Amino acid sequence: MTENIFSSMFEGTTSISTSTFFACIISALVIGIAMTLVYRIRNNSSQSFLVTLAIIPAAVAMVIMLVNGDFGTGVAVAGAFGLIRFRSAPGTAKEIAAIFIAMGVGLACGVGYIGYAAAFAAIMCGAMLLFGLFGLGTDRKEEREKKLSITIPENLDYSRVFDDLFDKYTASHRLVNVKTTNMGSLFKLSYDVELKEDASEKAFIDELRCRNGNLEISLHRRESIPGEL
Repeated sequence: MTENIFSSMFEGTTSISTSTFFACIISALVIGIAMTLVYRIRNNSSQSFLVTLAIIPAAVAMVIMLVNGDFGTGVAVAGAFGLIRFRSAPGTAKEIAAIFIAMGVGLACGVGYIGYAAAFAAIMCGAMLLFGLFGLGTDRKEEREKKLSITIPENLDYSRVFDDLFDKYTASHRLVNVKTTNMGSLFKLSYDVELKEDASEKAFIDELRCRNGNLEISLHRRESIPGEL
């Protein structure tokens, strides 16, 4: 029984039956959806990426089944895919790894090794859960990097007014943007800051509020650089 599960459904055949086709495609889709659910547990990704991750195994399996050992068809398929240009920005290293895993599952299903595809997906999903559980690959410094926006009155000199607070709560800070608002009566300052490990965000904001007259302050996570791995 075990040997049947981990053997190719295409052994001894040159054509694909309807039942075999649906078995491979549905298996690839089910495994892809399961992988997506596991990936979503420990990662924040857009809905479009999650949907893509779920359907990639089925799409790759379909391509592999169409080739089915035919060299000429394989060259034609490779040429057709070579014409596709992906205009979206590259994802993170973790997203690219997930895409490669999904493609591996699709390749295995496409050649009929559904048992191996399921086993491979289970192993990789278990590894992803373990990495997330023990915090492997988590950048603690990245969690402390913030984007700070402060609104101040026009009569307040912004060049050094917050220096003592930055020295107290941040490991580094950099003024990246200054603009006027409310018909020039206010300034909006934007900083890139890295908080100290023991710094309290609430205490930092409270002291900034006392300094800027209780005007608007925003502290949020700094956006990743597009294409950065």
